[in-house]
Amino acid sequence: MRTLQGLRERGEEIRMVRMTGARALLETLRRQRVDAIFGIPGGAMIPVYDALYDMEIRHVLMRHEQCAAHAADGYARASGRVGVCMATSGPGATNLVTGIANAYMDSSPVVAFTGQVPKAYIGKDSFQETDIIGITTPITKCNFQVRSASEIPQTVKKAFYIASSGRPGPVLIDLPKDTQIESAEMDFDDDIELRGYRLNYEPHSLQVERAVGLLTQAERPVIVAGGGVIASNASSELVALAELLLAPVATTLMGKGCIPENHPLSLGLLGMHGTIASNTLVPEADVLLAVGVRFSDRTTGDVEGFCPEAQIIHIDIDPSEIGKNVKPHVPIVADAKRALRALYERLNQRLRSRERSLWLSRVQELKREHEEMMRSEGGLKPPSLLAELRKLLPEDAIVTTEVGQNQMWAALYLKAYKPRTFISSGGLGTMGFGFPAAIGAKVACPDVPVVDIAGDGSFLMTEQDLASSVTGGIPVIVVVLNNSMLGMVAQWQRLFYNRRYSQVDLRRTPDFVKLAEAFGAQGFRVGSLEEFLRAVKEAMKSEVTTVIDVPISPEEDVFPMVPPGGKIRDIIRGEGRG
Repeated sequence: MRTLQGLRERGEEIRMVRMTGARALLETLRRQRVDAIFGIPGGAMIPVYDALYDMEIRHVLMRHEQCAAHAADGYARASGRVGVCMATSGPGATNLVTGIANAYMDSSPVVAFTGQVPKAYIGKDSFQETDIIGITTPITKCNFQVRSASEIPQTVKKAFYIASSGRPGPVLIDLPKDTQIESAEMDFDDDIELRGYRLNYEPHSLQVERAVGLLTQAERPVIVAGGGVIASNASSELVALAELLLAPVATTLMGKGCIPENHPLSLGLLGMHGTIASNTLVPEADVLLAVGVRFSDRTTGDVEGFCPEAQIIHIDIDPSEIGKNVKPHVPIVADAKRALRALYERLNQRLRSRERSLWLSRVQELKREHEEMMRSEGGLKPPSLLAELRKLLPEDAIVTTEVGQNQMWAALYLKAYKPRTFISSGGLGTMGFGFPAAIGAKVACPDVPVVDIAGDGSFLMTEQDLASSVTGGIPVIVVVLNNSMLGMVAQWQRLFYNRRYSQVDLRRTPDFVKLAEAFGAQGFRVGSLEEFLRAVKEAMKSEVTTVIDVPISPEEDVFPMVPPGGKIRDIIRGEGRG
């Protein structure tokens, strides 16, 4: 009888071979070059985990399924490859849901596998049965429930293609237990057919010409770059076009890092907590080139006042995003890399060189104002602390964030120099995302430092996976900006609700140093900037995860800020800043 091991020993890759569904699943993952799975076993997935015992694919045992999904998401964003997570049926599957929704909102390529009760028991309220297909339909690009073992190879290949092509996103495959156990002749043919799934990568030449016409005549051009630039690996094309046009570049939270933030044309973050330069210059643009963005409310503020005088060019691979929130004058449905390349080639024929203008002088003036805000801080103030942290980290270090004030401080004051080095939860705003995402990013990129910028409230939501990082030998660094508060909610209560602090006081609990040590990690509490920098240096040399507790004032606010529902130019600079 032909066995897979025997075929491999003879150096053969045979298309058809008989095996169980569980073995076929892992063999297909091997052929997809999957090198890491994040998950937790359970009754409905035992056949897969039994087959995994004989495979060389790395499995990282997480301590909560939500963390498994976030880790797969972090792996995907750091590497550009598909991240994989697994969970059992029922509560295991439903615990993945927040992580899947997070990946969906941020267009991250994740494939999730869930166990399911045997087919004959589906729909009978069986033990640990949930309709995970119904639950995840609104938050996945596609999902599948396998009905026979022979379907598994083709289904997995379809899932990987859908997750990683076009606008990336999560795909879920539900595996009834009997399909994992039964044997069948497995077809590993690479050909797959997806009826109705057609992608338009190439920009329409007429729309490109219209965009070139607008950009050629622009006196105050601005580019807004989002996550689509990073997803399509189009950062070099973006920078080349910006330099050709002498157009400043503002980024969304998902686009941070697509242009080096020390570049003279980089404006930094746009939106509710955008930089003074971005939020001032974007509404003044006469032509706005938006690339790989979805014009979310946190980016645009009040849409009516977003870009009132600009001719808007919108490039996106997803046609459903065109005109959804902001109506463009020139829509281009295409891959960002190919569209930017086409624009550059045509513009380069018309714009041999552009002279420095008053517009660029204004750009530099507003950028200096943001830098002065950062320099005016001192000690353990988050802006200066994050600026100093940046000096210690290599350019290719990966920074993840939790959600809240810590996230916005990092987005504003910790510069990103390369794509895929700043990973944060944007659309869903998921507290607890940053730490498991850091674990996933470290698995994807083991040779670079990975730092999670956390708040105490957010870190507490997923801190149990310190166990995963320690026992899995995945050393990351967690910087906890500890104000003993749910800081962003407290800031809103302070600014807009007359300081009526309702249920935001965390009361200095727990002791994060002792918590880290209880898990076998390393913990430091710092009282000065010098102590913080020493702790970071120690952490970068450590072979275990390090948690650095940085006490900050509960009265600290993140500025600049746009009030809820305000126009992005309505910037609150903070006390003493106008």
